[in-house]
Amino acid sequence: MNSLSGTKALVVGVANEQSIAWGCARALRDAGAELAITYLDARAEPFVRPLAARLGARIVAPLDVRDNGQMDALFAEIAARWGRLDTLVHSIAFAPRDDLHGRVIDCSADGFALAMDISVHSFLRMIRRAEPLMPDGGTCMTVSFQGSSRVVHNYNLMGPVKAALESTVRYAAAELGEKGISVHALSPGPLQTRAASGIAEFDAMLNAAAARAPTHQLASIEDVGAFAAFLASRNAANVTGGVHTIDGGYSIVA
Repeated sequence: MNSLSGTKALVVGVANEQSIAWGCARALRDAGAELAITYLDARAEPFVRPLAARLGARIVAPLDVRDNGQMDALFAEIAARWGRLDTLVHSIAFAPRDDLHGRVIDCSADGFALAMDISVHSFLRMIRRAEPLMPDGGTCMTVSFQGSSRVVHNYNLMGPVKAALESTVRYAAAELGEKGISVHALSPGPLQTRAASGIAEFDAMLNAAAARAPTHQLASIEDVGAFAAFLASRNAANVTGGVHTIDGGYSIVA
């Protein structure tokens, strides 16, 4: 139903088999997409390359989003090999540990700027490079969390950062809609990933979320991947600008 056969997808943020990006990459591949996958650095490469090989990724490249040269090289390789890009998945976020674990009002200017650059502006930099590779339309997705609109205990600095990311999605969707390029934020409830492990008391949050959700189940990376595959398909061509909640109903319960 949501066939992606013949399409080309770039997935940024695969770290291991628990990462949201891995769930998205696997779902896109299962639907028929051909993949490009990135890894952060030499330390990450031995973990990511075997995962990319399992999905038959044709392009596997380093990408530290702070390095414009690496980003230019990645998109140049996509252009040379494929000539186009249909789907972009941006699943990365970062804040310095001291800034993340402290009060928002105490965060450093440098820490705030770095978190915004890696977590938000890097998505815009990728969209800008993807745009000319999507002459017939395409889909750009990023990953958010409900801490963007509600105060989540210990989420701290990432709350304002995700709020900025969601606003970015709306503005980018408005600017690119006439070109047939949709922009989305996937917003799963609490789930166990390596990135989430940096948040204090996250295990307690997971247990509380499972107990409170109407389905009594946490969101999984498979749930997120299935939604990403739908958004990447032509069946979702007239859907854009949304923050899509995937959490078993957790966010609707007071």
